[in-house]
Amino acid sequence: MDLYELLGVPPTAGLDEIKRAYRRLARRYHPDVNPGDRTSAVRFRSVADAYEVLTDPDRRREYDLLGSPGVVLESAATFGFDGFDFSAGAADGSAASTFGDLFADVIHHAVSGPAEASTPGADLYLTVSIGFEEAFGGAEKTLTVIRRDVCRGCRGRGVQPVAEAACVSCRGVGTVRTARGHMMFTKTCARCGGSGLLRHATCGVCNGLGVESRSETTTLTIPPGVSPGEQMCVPGLGHAGTRSAAPGDLYVTVQVAPHPVFRREGDDLFVTVPVAVHEAALGARFDLPTFDGPARLRVPPGTQSGQRFRLSGRGVPSLRTRTRGDLIVEIRIVLPSVLDQRSRELLREYGLVNTEDVRAGLWRDASASSPRIRNGG
Repeated sequence: MDLYELLGVPPTAGLDEIKRAYRRLARRYHPDVNPGDRTSAVRFRSVADAYEVLTDPDRRREYDLLGSPGVVLESAATFGFDGFDFSAGAADGSAASTFGDLFADVIHHAVSGPAEASTPGADLYLTVSIGFEEAFGGAEKTLTVIRRDVCRGCRGRGVQPVAEAACVSCRGVGTVRTARGHMMFTKTCARCGGSGLLRHATCGVCNGLGVESRSETTTLTIPPGVSPGEQMCVPGLGHAGTRSAAPGDLYVTVQVAPHPVFRREGDDLFVTVPVAVHEAALGARFDLPTFDGPARLRVPPGTQSGQRFRLSGRGVPSLRTRTRGDLIVEIRIVLPSVLDQRSRELLREYGLVNTEDVRAGLWRDASASSPRIRNGG
């Protein structure tokens, strides 16, 4: 569960707000308040864990970046009871008032689970734009990716070796004493692991996270026939995982620019070709430009505007079947814009010879489907 959600605070909450939320929940779920209630005890321990992470600046920064609280386990012989210390009065604000407060560290250690599991790297998503011809024949695109990769300073360990020195947390003793009311407890120093010596320091490059952000360039090979909106995967080029976990992947969405002449539907290409009146009436042969070079198209005599012809294997390569789609050619009859006197005479003569009413069927169908209107009397 999200630690902020567990405490009921937003990710932007300050330290005071986190402390208030913790105190409110602790009063509600503390084992002393709910004796014998295992559910409340588990909830209290979860709240305590979340509070411990979010009040530690380094661990909170790591959690916000990677979603991992980075819990550090201590050795089995972590805690010891040193007896009582009556140097501080019971009125001292640090004094514990309940048995649960006195043994909070011990309880927390006893229920701490195994070390945090490695977190796989997150996936990255990009969009690349290509031309219509590039989608038809394939292309290679250079992409610049900003991703979190293994830190080059510490090679992902989060620490760097330094000259051996006494631990500043425990002052070289290896243990840290903690007062809980009038009781004194001793636990192994988490910073030096109980050795009393520091041989490593937090990596200054990644601030102990083991990963760093950097820009990386890669070449994406786009296969012939890629469809608009298709998503391609580049394995391992997402964010690096924590604790040597597998990296995420890079997903690239391909956008294809439209073509001024051709239109794509699936693996087929469509094109509209202008044809003169005399070519449609008498028939014609001409070369049609395609992506594979000129293709010979035969227009038979009497071709009508809107009629379609199919050229097999002249469409887009299919990524699924490894075959080619077809090229669909639609005929559009175009009248001459300007007619001279001789052309007008020839068209009039043509009309006198061919007296067929080309609109007769249209009006007959329209009258059959129209409702009859009866005059009132």
